[in-house]
Amino acid sequence: MSNIDAILERALKGERLTFEDGVSLWNSDEIEKIGEAANQMMLKKHPEPVTTFVIGRNINYTNVCDTYCRFCAFYRAPGSSEGYVLDDDTIFQKIQETIDVGGTEILMQGGTNPNLSFHYYTDLLREIKKRFPEITMHSFSPAEIRKMQEVSDGLTLEQVMRELKEAGLDSLPGGGAEILDNRIRKQISRLKGTWEDWMEVMDTAHRVGMHSTATMVIGFGETVEERIMHLLRIRDQQDRTGGFLAFIVWTFQPDFTNLKREKLSPEEYLKAVAIARLMLDNIDNFQSSWVTMGPDIGKKSLHFGCNDFGSTMIEENVVSAAGTTHKVNNNLAIQLIRDAGKVPAQRNTKYRTLRVFEEGEFTENDFVMQN
Repeated sequence: MSNIDAILERALKGERLTFEDGVSLWNSDEIEKIGEAANQMMLKKHPEPVTTFVIGRNINYTNVCDTYCRFCAFYRAPGSSEGYVLDDDTIFQKIQETIDVGGTEILMQGGTNPNLSFHYYTDLLREIKKRFPEITMHSFSPAEIRKMQEVSDGLTLEQVMRELKEAGLDSLPGGGAEILDNRIRKQISRLKGTWEDWMEVMDTAHRVGMHSTATMVIGFGETVEERIMHLLRIRDQQDRTGGFLAFIVWTFQPDFTNLKREKLSPEEYLKAVAIARLMLDNIDNFQSSWVTMGPDIGKKSLHFGCNDFGSTMIEENVVSAAGTTHKVNNNLAIQLIRDAGKVPAQRNTKYRTLRVFEEGEFTENDFVMQN
């Protein structure tokens, strides 16, 4: 029996893993064994052989940002000639195009633009919901929410969240978590705030009745211990509110950024996904990150703890700016899920199944999804 067998056995019996357990797993090279245990953990929560996905679109409404993260190739500083803010009609057109191909989710996010007022966001959300009441606005990272509070003329964080919710914001994506440890955050995004700042936004969103997702990005030079603390902090928050609907892991993409790091291997990504599934016993859904890892590794992750293929995005610009350009069309995503031995099903943002694709069945709108 190897030194991790007892840990995996306890996890599959329903015992909660400790910080020390997590460190032992991450220091192990038995990736396949960890992955198999994570797959068994996933099957306890999702016994049916179904892998879900949501059809959505990333709308990067502005690239102007005064946070200056070293790892971001997308942003432009305030005053840059390359900075932009999309006009409302362009945003409306992108949403209509999404609905036309069966999309249900808009992930609208951009930089922390100091030139946009809080009313810009609430007015835009109201106009979107007036035109497209059926669309789910899964939008704005905690850093953007913090910027909105900063420009809101004295509103509290809870007041900001309540006004956004009333205007039409449905849920929050987990972007900007990176690693929830202040040592590494100061190195890579000094102005983005502490891990406590990120978590306070999520906690507030959960308390006003919104769900969200949680994320982790590895490969910044963080330690194994910092990765495990990230998972434990997510787990603690989930114990308090139950507000995280899903967890997503991906790897830092260093190309064209100001942060030079070695790109992590697919094996390191799969290990991270599997350990997260074993540690985060209170989060039901894990998304595969085909965006950064490519379709084939995304497919393999469905046997390392993931039950969801994430968003088959019609448009995405932030990761693409860092040189990651995997492309997949809607029906190829369905085929990849089938190739993994799963039944594909379209879901909405709240993980309610909208349509199950039987053998040989594909979507009518086979658009190209870029990332």
